[in-house]
Amino acid sequence: MNRFITGICAFSLALATSQAGEITKYVNPFIGTGAINGGLSGNNYPGATSPFGMIQLSPDTNEAPDWGDASGYDYNKRTIYGFSHTRLSGTGASDLIDILIMPTSSGRTSSAFTHEEEKAGPGYYQVMLKDENINAELTTTQRTGIHRYQYPADKDAEILLDLDHSANKGSWGRRIINSQIRILNNHAVEGYRIITGWAKLRKIYFYMEFSSPILSSTLRDGGRVHDNTAVINGTNLHGCFHFGKQDDKPLNCKVALSSVSMENARQNMDQEAPHWDFDRYVAAADADWEQELGKIDVKGTELQKEIFYTALYHTMIQPNTMSDVNGEYMAADYTTRKVSSNETHYTTFSLWDTFRGVHPLYTLLEPERVADFVKSMIRQYDYYGYLPVWQLWGQDNYCMIGNHSIPVIADAILKGIPGIDVEKAYEAVYNSSITAHLNSPFEVWEKYGYMPENIQTQSVSITLEQAFDDWCVAQLAAKLKKDTDYQRFYQRSEFYRNLFNPATRFFQSKNDKGEWMEPFDPYKYGANGGYPFTEGNAWQYFWYVPHNVKGLIELTGGAKAFEQKLDTFFTTHHRSGELNDNASGFVGQYAHGNEPSHHVAYLYNYAGQPWKTQKYVSHIINNLYNNTSSGYAGNDDCGEMSAWYVFSAMGFYPVNPADGRYIIGTPAFDECTLKLAGNKEFRIQALRKSPEDIYIQSVTLNGKKYKDYFITHGDIINGGTMVFKMGKKPSNWGK
Repeated sequence: MNRFITGICAFSLALATSQAGEITKYVNPFIGTGAINGGLSGNNYPGATSPFGMIQLSPDTNEAPDWGDASGYDYNKRTIYGFSHTRLSGTGASDLIDILIMPTSSGRTSSAFTHEEEKAGPGYYQVMLKDENINAELTTTQRTGIHRYQYPADKDAEILLDLDHSANKGSWGRRIINSQIRILNNHAVEGYRIITGWAKLRKIYFYMEFSSPILSSTLRDGGRVHDNTAVINGTNLHGCFHFGKQDDKPLNCKVALSSVSMENARQNMDQEAPHWDFDRYVAAADADWEQELGKIDVKGTELQKEIFYTALYHTMIQPNTMSDVNGEYMAADYTTRKVSSNETHYTTFSLWDTFRGVHPLYTLLEPERVADFVKSMIRQYDYYGYLPVWQLWGQDNYCMIGNHSIPVIADAILKGIPGIDVEKAYEAVYNSSITAHLNSPFEVWEKYGYMPENIQTQSVSITLEQAFDDWCVAQLAAKLKKDTDYQRFYQRSEFYRNLFNPATRFFQSKNDKGEWMEPFDPYKYGANGGYPFTEGNAWQYFWYVPHNVKGLIELTGGAKAFEQKLDTFFTTHHRSGELNDNASGFVGQYAHGNEPSHHVAYLYNYAGQPWKTQKYVSHIINNLYNNTSSGYAGNDDCGEMSAWYVFSAMGFYPVNPADGRYIIGTPAFDECTLKLAGNKEFRIQALRKSPEDIYIQSVTLNGKKYKDYFITHGDIINGGTMVFKMGKKPSNWGK
């Protein structure tokens, strides 16, 4: 068993306040923050955040973060340009990066730092800014970032505020449309900025307070400089606030955000962060994380716990709270709306990634939030006319393909998550499946029974993914006894068959005349347009029929042929000269670094060879995850890479993320307990003599022999115990 540890993993996780909990002490936020040896970065960040919070307060190691450091932080860099309050976690594209603050004594806008003087844990971050010997500490509440800066006793304290700082302005047409800084009194500053980029026309309002009085200030807009003025407006705003010497006392700063107004930002702070006791905020953030992460208890090695709980932590960073403490939020139509006092409006839905594993995980661990996630998606439908594709700060950026709010909503309803208006949800799902929008020309879909590549690029990937979404609509229609709709969408769910070429034995693109498009190379990668496959190749997309694996097996030529093709998939190492940037984490053609491959190792179960699933899942767990800054095989993508590990380490994974079944792999822990709603528990035990015992010999569920290669959602949430007897050699279990 590969237990990869290098010097990089010697991250100090001990909080300066010694307040890490029994579980949070295992979380290493530096995992996935920077690739080494030419790998693909997880694009995670080490800074402070609260579970599903509005604030992601973390250092920026680039003046203009972009694709390679989308979260703003790269472990390989050695310069910090300040601490901004919002960012994405694990994505391949950068946005947010709002409201940058930098402590200084001399006006410096950057500082060197070392990892030896840097610490992080859930809800806490610390670094020594070497150039001026300023110790910076960060923590958060849901909607407020709290800073504590310790300056040298003989140096003046200054804080720089940068409203121009953002992700790279060369990407997505990003630009500042307008902004304002307003000094309210000698302790408080407020303002806003309106910025467009990956998410269009984002409005970010802030309210900030300082623990010491402002003695003087300088505000500037580009070349316009104003000393001790109250307000400035423009598109390139910076502020410098002078506090004098602090006599060995730290200077604290609180920054609250809102999508609605500066007044709402102030209310957020008043309710969540009324005092100046920094350590109390750290303890509260740690307690929040302890509660969330404690929903799964695992018994294993220290290394296993570190990787597992960090992965679980990464699944709980987003979606992000968008509504304020008073329930108000900026809706997708740029108006102010309000949710009831018992609801939260969420944003940041990276659905092409997260519908596969993250959202099914939420139905187990976060059922109360799932209803709010669904309601938040439906609110976009009310304003747009269709559900989110990839929603950020309340706006859809249309990134990626498919309509994958649909499986998320279908899964929640089919699993009986309470608090969802089922008829309204079905209306949203139905209309989102017939209303044409970017990459979803449904009139073309129904006319041809597939997407012709000369009309809709990424045609094969869209055809396969849309077929799955349509299957989800059909299941909802069946539940609601809408028979005509069921027949329509079930028929659409079988459209994948129309792109199977019996000559090549692959899914292949056609034009609008029904002709196979040549040349065809199953190893060649596509990106996000101009090619039939999306961030993958024909080998990786061959397996994407999760709603009808039996039908796919029949197309392949039966179970034996299916098994042989899987064998070839996992052992053929040829690489096309045209590899997509997301191609990483290879096992043969399997590419764990990107989502289209994530379910494939589990397909051996359907062919009657579960031991091969166990073999490859174990290999991926032990070789493609580690506890270094390069601990993920690809972008974490809002927790999807992490969710795969969480599920797989427990012993199962949702191949079809909306059918209520989890396909059994191989449990990595000796014992794992899910703490579920209604004070129920589901315990998974693996009886093994050594770590090399990866093959299932027998299974019992609640004391009875169990031979199915899957376990249902109902079996889990009802509570019970599943016991695996493991061994070094494959067995006949599950065949």
